[in-house]
Amino acid sequence: MKPLIAGNWKMNGLAAASAEIDALIRLLGGSAPDDRDVLICPPATLVAAFAARYSDEAIQIGGQDCHPEANGAHTGDISAEMLADAGAGFVIVGHSERRADHGETDAVVKAKAQAAFRAGLTPIVCVGETKDQREAGKALEIVGAQLEGSLPETGEPFVVAYEPVWAIGTGLTPTIDDIAEMHDFIRSKTPQGTRLLYGGSVKPGNAKEILAVTNVNGALVGGASLKAADFHPIVTAAPGEM
Repeated sequence: MKPLIAGNWKMNGLAAASAEIDALIRLLGGSAPDDRDVLICPPATLVAAFAARYSDEAIQIGGQDCHPEANGAHTGDISAEMLADAGAGFVIVGHSERRADHGETDAVVKAKAQAAFRAGLTPIVCVGETKDQREAGKALEIVGAQLEGSLPETGEPFVVAYEPVWAIGTGLTPTIDDIAEMHDFIRSKTPQGTRLLYGGSVKPGNAKEILAVTNVNGALVGGASLKAADFHPIVTAAPGEM
């Protein structure tokens, strides 16, 4: 399968940030490589413009969240259908920041993943344990429960991103053995062919080692995806079609 290198810009980026994608494309030699998928998930305000601008360069565009419903009285929310209409192909659901900041349960995450399918998007379902849960020896138990409660019930393809909550934006990362153990565990709980991403302080300096781990099929990258000079070496660190 093709590795997927996804950049989650979170609440960062104005229209001028397209200069960083332009720089990334130049560094990639004019377009994304054929043997890997490169995805940028910018703020919703930029999805349509970026999707229109970068489709010819094979840079895919996704959303960072969606509402379970297709429309209605949900001020400030965005539906999966709206993201698809804007040109998105993917949407992140269940990121730990959504779970913590907005109280999203596994059931809500599952409903959002189902909404993504309804709109023709591929959901990236995020799971991960806190530092206290890992130190208590409950990492597999917690992630297993999240998988059971959050994954959609469908034969359509989806992506799972494992992001240990304590590693996101902290500069800390699990050991390679810990990453391998968790990805092997997630592989045993997901359909054949599901792409499994690692996220949590992925940087140019550690990307190659992480992406070489069995059952790591790509990365979900936060802060390092905001600058082409940082994101490019992560994109190229992926070993190519697996």
